[in-house]
Amino acid sequence: MERVKRLAAEHEVLIISKTSCCLCYAVNVLLRELGVSPLVYELDQDPDARDMEKALVRLQGCHTPPVPAVFIAGDLVGSTNEVMSLHLSGELNRMLKPFKVVQEN
Repeated sequence: MERVKRLAAEHEVLIISKTSCCLCYAVNVLLRELGVSPLVYELDQDPDARDMEKALVRLQGCHTPPVPAVFIAGDLVGSTNEVMSLHLSGELNRMLKPFKVVQEN
């Protein structure tokens, strides 16, 4: 759990992902298209990923695969459903505004 919290605190926008997950890829593309450059932490490239996956399940309170897990400003936003809902409502763009590589006018 501490490792997940530390990663989230150290990076403005973090996606905890798996290389084989198409939804993780879609969320990554969406965030990049919205102008941010998230750190993408690939669980399947980490030998200690099992502990991180368990921590994500506890944080998200779910039993489904815990990826993608999106953190903005250290806070867990959620997975694909939450990110897409925020995007459709316009809230995601507002949340990401301070972290955009190129600021909008």
